[in-house]
Amino acid sequence: VKLAESGGGSVQAGGSRKLSCSYSDGYSHIDYCMAWFRQSPGKSREGLATINADGGTTHAASVEGRFTISRRDSTNTVYLQMTSLKEEDTATYYCAALLFDDHPCSPDLATDLFDLWGQGTLVTVSS
Repeated sequence: VKLAESGGGSVQAGGSRKLSCSYSDGYSHIDYCMAWFRQSPGKSREGLATINADGGTTHAASVEGRFTISRRDSTNTVYLQMTSLKEEDTATYYCAALLFDDHPCSPDLATDLFDLWGQGTLVTVSS
């Protein structure tokens, strides 16, 4: 099973960017929970948003109102729409998956409890 992020790049402060995460190799649908995280140099990985199999979402307070997670199961893709970007949003963005419901689907969940991770995509926000 692979998770692959795409959509990173450079963007001006105040702008928008949409990241995608596709999953493949045997999983027609990851049943439980998909998540977006980010990590800046020298900082720990930060949970941003999660979406469960029913489409229920949770967003971290730090990005609430600016970032939106969504999923399209027909194409095995999860998205992170980012708006009103700030320089401090510069980071490598990762998607992750929980395959089973033994943990809550939450961006506050410890990173080591997620079953799958992508390789990350870099977003650079400049003024």
